[in-house]
Amino acid sequence: MGRITTKADIFSFGVILMELITGRKAIDTTQSEESRHLATWFRRMHLNKDAFQKAIDPNIILDEETFKSIKIVADLACHCTMREPHQRPDMAYAVNVLSSLAEIWKPTDVDSDDDYGIDLETPLAEVLKKWQEYAESSQMDEPISLPYIPNFENSQSSIATRPRGFAETFTSANAR
Repeated sequence: MGRITTKADIFSFGVILMELITGRKAIDTTQSEESRHLATWFRRMHLNKDAFQKAIDPNIILDEETFKSIKIVADLACHCTMREPHQRPDMAYAVNVLSSLAEIWKPTDVDSDDDYGIDLETPLAEVLKKWQEYAESSQMDEPISLPYIPNFENSQSSIATRPRGFAETFTSANAR
């Protein structure tokens, strides 16, 4: 429709979840017409357990517990990409679903070289509070220390990296 709404944002978030699960692009012109649009294809795959398991990114090591977690995220992704905007959840619902998985996904054997500077012992609520405080303060005396995000150059996702010249302190509030 060309309108920016929270329901359009939640649809986009659902597509991002689908990209993470499958390792595919949101729109892949190399695929057949019926598989070109990730959201449509994913929803079809999601209906059949065997097809869904084959749709999961082969780089993900699947055990029973991981599959259950991915299924929860896939259910959320499908809910977020419902055809009618009024059927889509709000972001608070998505956060609740994903935060319930945070303890399950928390690494038990932390390798200090692998944590990218993220303190895995900090409770999720505290991390969210710090991010909110950062987002609310438009002027900061000292830069915030954000965790290192690895460069996934081989990723097929359509999630773009930060463009050159893009302000480090840019938030969604700046775009409104």
